[in-house]
Amino acid sequence: MRFRAKIVDLACLNHFSRVINTIAKLAKSCTLRLTVSKLYFILSDRVANGGVSMWCELCQGNFFDEYQMEGVAVDHNEIYLELVPENLSRALKTAQSAKAVKIKLTNKHSPCLRVAVELPSLSSSSRIVTHDIPVKVIPRRLWNDFREPSVPDFDVSIYLPALKTMKSIVERMKNISNCIVIEANLSGEMNLKIETDVVSVTTHFKDLGNPPWASEDGCQSSAQDRDLQSMAEARIDIKKLQQLLVGQQVNPTKALCNIVSKRIVHFVLLHEDVSLQYFIPALA
Repeated sequence: MRFRAKIVDLACLNHFSRVINTIAKLAKSCTLRLTVSKLYFILSDRVANGGVSMWCELCQGNFFDEYQMEGVAVDHNEIYLELVPENLSRALKTAQSAKAVKIKLTNKHSPCLRVAVELPSLSSSSRIVTHDIPVKVIPRRLWNDFREPSVPDFDVSIYLPALKTMKSIVERMKNISNCIVIEANLSGEMNLKIETDVVSVTTHFKDLGNPPWASEDGCQSSAQDRDLQSMAEARIDIKKLQQLLVGQQVNPTKALCNIVSKRIVHFVLLHEDVSLQYFIPALA
């Protein structure tokens, strides 16, 4: 079992750092799955128990100049590690003007991801700052706990408004209520609502557009037979939504959400080489 990778390109390094910063804001601890072509950051708090879950996927070729990975076995050529993303985020903060960053799985006293940051120096010799990030190797028998969550059979799928706009609205609403209702329909309309005994506030968005989802047989999900004006809604913890909006540094080119009425809201942020899925369960 071996893993080593190197980033030289500064733009790739900064982009990778932004993704890791996002993960660190969304999860105290997560699973890093390494395959030959991709890296995955996975948080699988049981949605059934009220926890959020996250699935972030990166194509290694778009970030790393060198990438070597040998999995636990020839027929299971993958590695699963448990780590605290904040530790990786902190290590990468020292790399903002680095000449190169090397990441390697080591096991001197216990398993670690070693992040070696080569910094520019006035002399001919370079300075290297090394961070050892403790990891736990997840045994093969537990891998099935970390499979990609299936896209729920949603009632409505809709593109999100500008995330900065959403963030400032949700931050203001958070001062009034602990939960927020997200509702949307297939006519490109979405509302954010809070209600207390004293006040009710609704922000309306229109003309957002609905993604053209298609299933294997070429038709849309359960949404296809739905009345276009009919709203699907879910009431969720406003702090969990705010965490996503404040934490995301992926700066997606596309952002959408799928609503399963009264059950779950599934957010998808897409940026060329990164996809981030975030699931927030509905409150009873």
